[in-house]
Amino acid sequence: MSTEPSGCPMKGLADYSLLDANLLASPWDFYAKLHAESPVYQMPETGIYVITRYDDILKVIRDPVTYSNVILAMEALQGEGGRRYQEMLREKGWAHVHVLHRADPPKHVAHRKLVDRVFTAQRVRALVPQVDALAHTLIDQFIERGECDLIKDFALPLPGMILGEQLGLDRNEFARFQGWALAMLSTSNEIMDEQRLREVADIELDAQHYLAAIFESRQQNPTGDLISDLVHAAGDGEEPFTMHELQNLLNQLITGGYETTTSAITHGLWLLMTHPEQYAKLRENPALLRRFVEEVLRIESPVQGIMRSVTKDTELSGTPIPAGATLILRYGAANQDPEKFPNPRTFDIERTNAGSHLAFGAGIHACLGQQLAKQEIYSGIQALLERMENFELTRALPDPAYVYSLNFRPLKEFPIRFTRRAKPAG
Repeated sequence: MSTEPSGCPMKGLADYSLLDANLLASPWDFYAKLHAESPVYQMPETGIYVITRYDDILKVIRDPVTYSNVILAMEALQGEGGRRYQEMLREKGWAHVHVLHRADPPKHVAHRKLVDRVFTAQRVRALVPQVDALAHTLIDQFIERGECDLIKDFALPLPGMILGEQLGLDRNEFARFQGWALAMLSTSNEIMDEQRLREVADIELDAQHYLAAIFESRQQNPTGDLISDLVHAAGDGEEPFTMHELQNLLNQLITGGYETTTSAITHGLWLLMTHPEQYAKLRENPALLRRFVEEVLRIESPVQGIMRSVTKDTELSGTPIPAGATLILRYGAANQDPEKFPNPRTFDIERTNAGSHLAFGAGIHACLGQQLAKQEIYSGIQALLERMENFELTRALPDPAYVYSLNFRPLKEFPIRFTRRAKPAG
């Protein structure tokens, strides 16, 4: 988890594999080599093109005509297995379709218009007291022990319970919903055999039927939560979301909400633990907390990559790319681009352009929940620092410390001990 280069002798590109668990846990040397030698790199294992430069990724994001979002990453990675997975879903539930982040204009515009009514800045502002209160309630449950698993006891339930409640799900079932999220994400993050595909399909089908009952209930009895608002989002002359579309919308909301914020909160505390000078600076000047959040998102991007499909022959950084090719936009590498962020592996909470990171994407497909995510990270870290100090790991993390994932960096565990912070006098 170190933010510093490994110090190992530089290897040739053929010595690296983006499918290797150890590289995915610490991809920084590989990213640096790609920036310098091959910013558009074709994975020999899959044929997918890996895009790593900040400016190239912005170019792709801003041109949805050439670089389409109409792609199922699952099919791009699994090949024929992805098509079998779709059949598994179709047999007992709903296959994946192209909605919202998996759609291009004009369809994407129509979907975003409906969803943006639900994810408003006003709604996030109204949630701030609730997020703050929940952060302290969670801390109350373990502070007397002097130790916890930060992920299980805090970084997962904080965003998990908030999102569950806002969606209209039972917020206490957040662990179940995270299980759904990890399964839904896994089809585009690991190459699977038939048995694994079936295991994951069964988990997603469990989610689909659970959600279908809720959609039908909200259709008849609106309740004011996010699911209810999505079911009733269409105005005069607009087509409402179908059951098929609602299933895929909730797939995107659940996968986006139950992992990325958890990862950012955990990495945020780890960065403070391993950079005492930055920790002291934040203690001395709490006004830096907003900038700290942006720097955490930049340096430890929870979403390392996302896929696009190329609609016509094109080129990036002088490398020709044929129509029909699949790209991985490597957000984690773009946020390490030294042309954009000097000394990119240096953790600096006073970095003036940290907010230019691509941790949430950009343009028309920028993450619609990013303001809520940032508030949860802010509130979570603020509460931890207010209540505790002297953080340290209770044991070494496993090696590798991360769940295997091509495009995400979920830690397996984060066991810490701490001391309770004395309340200020007066």
